[in-house]
Amino acid sequence: MEQLIAILGPTAVGKTKLSIDLARLLNTEIISGDSMLVYREMNIGTAKPSPEERSGIVHHLIDIREPGELFNVVDFRQLAVQCITAIQQKGKIPILAGGTGLYVKALLEGYQFNQSAGDESLRKKYTALAEQHGKEYVYSLLVKLAPESARRVHPNDLRRIIRALEVYHLEGNTVSERKFSDQQTLMYDVLAIGLTLRRELLYERINNRVDQMFANGLVDEVRLLLSQGVLPAAQSMQGIGYKEVCDYLAGTASLNETMDNIKQATRRFAKRQLTWYRKMPYIHWIDIDNFGSYDKMFTYIYSLIAGKF
Repeated sequence: MEQLIAILGPTAVGKTKLSIDLARLLNTEIISGDSMLVYREMNIGTAKPSPEERSGIVHHLIDIREPGELFNVVDFRQLAVQCITAIQQKGKIPILAGGTGLYVKALLEGYQFNQSAGDESLRKKYTALAEQHGKEYVYSLLVKLAPESARRVHPNDLRRIIRALEVYHLEGNTVSERKFSDQQTLMYDVLAIGLTLRRELLYERINNRVDQMFANGLVDEVRLLLSQGVLPAAQSMQGIGYKEVCDYLAGTASLNETMDNIKQATRRFAKRQLTWYRKMPYIHWIDIDNFGSYDKMFTYIYSLIAGKF
């Protein structure tokens, strides 16, 4: 089995720094498992590590899609598998950094999704309909055509609504997903490290990060994307931070309300991430609170890696 190190945990817990420091020490490369980091020109709202932060470490699956393009878990798994193999062939153990829970689980456990080929024209058609008539209208089309799929998709999740319609047209059936194996057989010889932190400290980090995003120009970033023709209904604009700022620029919320909404949405997201990862019993959890310093935690995590590999 190919070897892999995974650094997981909720947003703002410190995965990026740890991954980069480990990659530097191990002379290896990083694979991003984050569904938003794939988009070019979306840097502030995604907390994308800057070139300076990356410290010359090769990062894969960052800046590989335009903001108006779609990207899903099937795309991620296919690309990540290729990256892992390529890095292994260099004699290195790749590091999977953070990520979207479903993406990580699909990669590590070999989740088999509907493999229907994509159809860009269908995606553009339904994205345009959503922009013109609203996502509720597109969801109503899914309810009529594929009610079973509609029951499994949230009415506000435009990306999944469009994907379900795409599959319906291409295959004539509803979106099918095989369940994860109860045995949770892993596809890799993986050491999965999960970082945790006391909730009040994690929420403080999240709130500070959101404040910093606005100080760094998040509103201008979203305004520029919209001026370049990226639609508010685009998949990339559904990410936390972007959709709220779109509402602000449309005049439906004040700046303070927008900042509070993003903080609240991010805190809820962190909670969902932890709930998701807790269902993955092979994760070795590291409670940051148990270490007096970052250096002590880093040394301990390195000892786990050395002990396994």
